[in-house]
Amino acid sequence: MIDDFYKELLTKPRAKQVVPSNDKIAGWALKVIYLLYPEHSTVALESITDLKQHVAELRNELANILSTGAHADAVTGHDIAAEFFEQLPSLYATLNTDIQAIYDGDPAAQSEFEVIRTYPGFYAICFYRIAHILYNFNVAFIPRILTEHAHSKTGIDIHPAAKIGEYFHIDHGTGIVIGETCVIGNYVKLYQGVTLGALSVRKGLSGVKRHPDVEDRVIIYSGATILGGNTVIGHDSIIGGNVWLTSSVAPYSTVYHIPKITIQKVTQ
Repeated sequence: MIDDFYKELLTKPRAKQVVPSNDKIAGWALKVIYLLYPEHSTVALESITDLKQHVAELRNELANILSTGAHADAVTGHDIAAEFFEQLPSLYATLNTDIQAIYDGDPAAQSEFEVIRTYPGFYAICFYRIAHILYNFNVAFIPRILTEHAHSKTGIDIHPAAKIGEYFHIDHGTGIVIGETCVIGNYVKLYQGVTLGALSVRKGLSGVKRHPDVEDRVIIYSGATILGGNTVIGHDSIIGGNVWLTSSVAPYSTVYHIPKITIQKVTQ
C-alpha cells in the first residue's frame, strides 16, 4: 500500500517553472528595503560608487530570479529588472509619504526611525509596493510570494494587484485583508481587523471587480467589513468599528454600529 502511494507521488507532473525559494525572493526585497532605509541595515555604503554597485547587484539578482523562475527569458528578465530599478526613486518617494502618514497619525510614534524599524504596517506596505510594481510588469507568482511573506510576518494580507494611493496608514494591522480589485485613495487609514473583501468567492468571478473602492481621507476602524465591487466609500468618511457594509456610502459620512450591551450587576 505504501509503495503504491510513493509511486503516485513519483508520477505527479513536475512543475515546468523552477521558481526560486520564497526565502530567496523575500530576501531580495528586504535588501531593496535596506537600500532605501539603512535604518534596517548593518551594511554601510560610503559612496555613490558603492551605492551604484550595490544597486547593480540587486538588479542582477532580480533578473536572475525572473529568469530562473521561467517568468521571462534572460533578456526580458534583465529588461524588467532594469525598469524596476528605474522606478526606485518613485517607490522611495511614495514610501516616504506612508512613513509620514503613520508618524503623523499615531501619537505613540516617537520618530520616523521607529516607524521604519518597528511598525508592522510599514513593513507590509513596503512589500506590497514592491510587489505591485512587479505585478504591473505581468510577473507571475513573485508578487504574491512577496505579499504573502509580509502576511506571514505581520498578519496583514494585501493582494499585490490592489491599487493604493499615497500617505497610506495601517495602524496595528493584524487581521487586515485588502482584496485583489480594491482601489484605495490617498490619506486612508485602516485599523486592525478591517476586511475590504468580495461578496462572493465563486471561481467564475476571477477577473471581475469584486472588492470595494475607498476614496481619499477615509478612516476605517477596527473590525469593519466592507464588501463588494460596486461598494464605494466616499471621501472624507469615517467607518466605525465592527460596521458591516455591502453598499456605497456618500462622501463626508459617518457610519457606526450600535451594539446592545447589557451589564448585569452580581449581588454578593
